[in-house]
Amino acid sequence: MSSILVIEDDPAIRSAVQRTMADRGHAVAIAASGMAGLEHVLTERPDVVLLDLGLPDVDGLTMIAMIRAASTVPIIVITARDDDVTIVKALDAGADDYVVKPFGADQVSARIRALLRRGAAPSASEPIRVGDLVIDERSRTVHLAGEPLELARKEFDLLLALAQRPGEVVTKRELLADVWRQAYGGSDRTVDVHLSWLRRKLGETAAEPRYLISVRGVGVRLVDPGRT
Repeated sequence: MSSILVIEDDPAIRSAVQRTMADRGHAVAIAASGMAGLEHVLTERPDVVLLDLGLPDVDGLTMIAMIRAASTVPIIVITARDDDVTIVKALDAGADDYVVKPFGADQVSARIRALLRRGAAPSASEPIRVGDLVIDERSRTVHLAGEPLELARKEFDLLLALAQRPGEVVTKRELLADVWRQAYGGSDRTVDVHLSWLRRKLGETAAEPRYLISVRGVGVRLVDPGRT
């Protein structure tokens, strides 16, 4: 049985989520404010956090960063905000998934199970090498030609997902599912924005790629520039 913390200021929604998640076999705790939720994360160490962005004391995006600075607990955002800008900001701040209200309890429960399965998966034993790139999943570090690259959390996750399938074309749908846990849909723009940021740090552009080769209408692949 997994333990879930619901951080939601609306009492009706909070009670409904608590009830439906408990009905599906989860142990559910609730918090009506961001700071109360953060305290619970630090003291009780829940398995998953369901986080509303519209909190009374702390901006939801700031709250993600605060939790992430103290814990690796999976965070699923539950909110009425469905614009691409907010979704990208939330995921880049450290959220693992994003669900727009109203949502189905079965879908959220399935996403919780998927996150917990991924968290239980063993890490790779050896760094992955693609050309001059070295990606170490255990230490979450990347080096290019011996020099360290400073990558944001989702930039690293995106690069790792591609490095685990070197030379293969990975679709944006697959990346949304693997990196952003959005197997039920999501915006391709999320992937495009992070690919753009990643390219910049790799010293390339979409017009002059080296490692990240886009295949129009399909996806992207990570290649060794010395073999292309």
